[in-house]
Amino acid sequence: MSHLKSRAISVQTHLRDQVADALRAALIAGELRPGVVYSAPTLAAELGVSATPVREAMLDLAREGLVEAVRNKGFRVTEMTEQDLDEFTEIRTLIEVPTVGRVAATAAVEQLESLRPLAQRIVTAAQEHDVLKYLEADHRFHLELLALAGNRHLVEVVSDLRKRSRLFGLGSLNETGRLVASAREHVELLDLMVAGRIREAEECMRRHLAHVRSLWADGRADAAEREPALRLGGR
Repeated sequence: MSHLKSRAISVQTHLRDQVADALRAALIAGELRPGVVYSAPTLAAELGVSATPVREAMLDLAREGLVEAVRNKGFRVTEMTEQDLDEFTEIRTLIEVPTVGRVAATAAVEQLESLRPLAQRIVTAAQEHDVLKYLEADHRFHLELLALAGNRHLVEVVSDLRKRSRLFGLGSLNETGRLVASAREHVELLDLMVAGRIREAEECMRRHLAHVRSLWADGRADAAEREPALRLGGR
């Protein structure tokens, strides 16, 4: 039975968003493979919905850079090169490291402590091998932390970079518990910022982003060695 069968979706108001979330989850789990073309009708059959919300959801994913339209065939999952991943990491480092330092110097302790439940949620999700909750909490933590700098455009840029650098194949790494160390770095970062240890907080963020980059590489390598979980190429 296809792994996507377990992601079958009930008809609700926000069907398009539900389909998009299911497809993102399949991308992260490595069930939808980079370079492969998938047709909307085939994916719709797997998810138990009509083709229309799948096409709409795929257009949303295309705007995020996760897939690209292939005329008369469907959508191809975007392939990211090692250079792409290096460049994403470089840009995020240039933005997030000094911003963390600025926030550590200017934010109130109460503002920083308000992020602690999210940091703990990231760790819990990693320990429970719940990759979707992990990514959701991780996304919120980073963006809400950056938002304390007061520059919404900076937050939007980082949000876009995060979407484009989705952790394809992360599911297999999550099964081994290798996300826990990365998850705990969020708590360490917050502790350093609350203590006003600015330079150490910046170094922690730099180390965290490098750690995330290594997870990207390992996830891609692991996914490449596995047999495709689905065979849904355009037909």
